[in-house]
Amino acid sequence: QLQLVESGGGLVQPGGSLRLSCALSGFTLAYWAIGWFRQAPGKEREGISCTNYSDGATVYAESVKGRFTISRDNAKNTVFLQMNSLKPEDTAVYYCAAYLLCPGASGLGSEYRYRGQGTQVTVSS
Repeated sequence: QLQLVESGGGLVQPGGSLRLSCALSGFTLAYWAIGWFRQAPGKEREGISCTNYSDGATVYAESVKGRFTISRDNAKNTVFLQMNSLKPEDTAVYYCAAYLLCPGASGLGSEYRYRGQGTQVTVSS
């Protein structure tokens, strides 16, 4: 069974940091692009970031460039999203997903083959 399981969400104050993890089971990280998108209540999905296995290329949404960093540990079959300088507008459920290749940021919320169940991130004082 193919699964992606997110962890690392929680409550953090503005300006703080969190690191999300996306653990894959049932398939290997190799050959897949893995990315993140988020959805806040009453809002559309927003693509965040993606990393290709084939060439190591990464994609970032403009809203998170310079604050978020995506990385992968192939040996652990896990992808990470380091989130720094968090803002209240970053509050959302964050999902990781698997793609054949990273689409543009606008496609991350829809062009996936598999996705996880999500982890809540709340940025509030």
